[in-house]
Amino acid sequence: MRERLLILCIIMLATAFFGEMKVNPFGGSFRFSLGIAAFFFGLIWFQSVPVLLTGFLTGTFILGFRVALDVLVDYRTVADSFFVHLPSAFYYFSFSLLIHLIRARKYLEFPLLLGLVGASVDFLSNVVELQVRQMISDTPLLTLESAFILLFFGALRSFFVVGLYNSVSIRQVRAVAEVRQQELDRLRMINTELYEEAFYLRKSMTELEEITRESYQLYTRLRESEHEESPTALTIAEHVHEVKKDSQRMLAGLSNLMNQEGLSPQLPIAELCGLVIRANQKYAAMLGKEIHFHFNCHVKLSTSQIYALLSVLNNLVANAVEAISKKGSVELIVGLVGRNVVFHVLDSGPGISHEEREWVFQPGYTTKYDAQGNSSTGIGLTHARGIVQSLQGTLRIVHDRDATTHFKVQIPTDQLLRKEVDS
Repeated sequence: MRERLLILCIIMLATAFFGEMKVNPFGGSFRFSLGIAAFFFGLIWFQSVPVLLTGFLTGTFILGFRVALDVLVDYRTVADSFFVHLPSAFYYFSFSLLIHLIRARKYLEFPLLLGLVGASVDFLSNVVELQVRQMISDTPLLTLESAFILLFFGALRSFFVVGLYNSVSIRQVRAVAEVRQQELDRLRMINTELYEEAFYLRKSMTELEEITRESYQLYTRLRESEHEESPTALTIAEHVHEVKKDSQRMLAGLSNLMNQEGLSPQLPIAELCGLVIRANQKYAAMLGKEIHFHFNCHVKLSTSQIYALLSVLNNLVANAVEAISKKGSVELIVGLVGRNVVFHVLDSGPGISHEEREWVFQPGYTTKYDAQGNSSTGIGLTHARGIVQSLQGTLRIVHDRDATTHFKVQIPTDQLLRKEVDS
């Protein structure tokens, strides 16, 4: 209720203010102003307010506002000013009544039709105002020429309002779409981190299954030989089996989190790479680095392996950002080579020595340390290579010359098109 009252006050004040921006086409007190433009815009933009009540209150307020203005500025009597501006109140009464009867708000999706409706209502309301003026004063009769002027100004004001409404609406839709896109990007990046955890949890479950089988086989052999430690072997097998069941529950929970509404099961590779670039532009800005990103994609395919690719490419590009000290460039190039999609990630960092190339994919190997001297985990490239290999692809360093590091990821096209399978 308070919000509606505030909106009504805004409409009335805006109408009164813009109503003073006027011209008097017939030489008397009849005016063309921008007040009706503000009023019409308020009616179609604020759809929560009732049309008839808004028209009645606005017309009454306009009458009181203009009478007060005349009394204070032109020193007219209240009675004289009242009869001069009373027809203007009838204009707003009739305008809101016609808008209500025609149900103009239902034409908001049809700008041309709404503009014609607004122009017609404006014209008819002006006719009503002129008729009232003729009854209480010596206003000239409506002629063909004056009717044409009324139509012209009515159409001008109406289409101006409709154009403004659509312009603001489009801007609002774009703003909402941008926020929505940012939210989808954030969810995808969260899902990418979940994917990495789920990927290695599946791998651990496979190993746990093997350990359970070997433990049980050990128990069987010990029992057949009547060894006193056979119950211990069985206990180990049971405990490992319980750990595997817990891991399965965790994996199910991760899978439910990853299947979020609003996220498409497929994404164009170009759009996916754009997401990686945008995320790392923000990352570079957060680190206070001036890095120019170059992105070129020659592949017009969509992939269902969204989180696998995001995980790999984001890891490589983020490593490139971290490798650059203050200024530099990072390039992501995507192309088709035969039946493979090939991703190239290049950066202008210090490069990787020949000796280090043998170690960068080993778990725990790192050259990154924080401000306190603590080392990184050193598993990023190991994870990336593991994910690529799960897609029957390869990840390798192509060359390292002229202070350029070049990683190449090659994945068969059919692997990028296959559906994600939960295990």
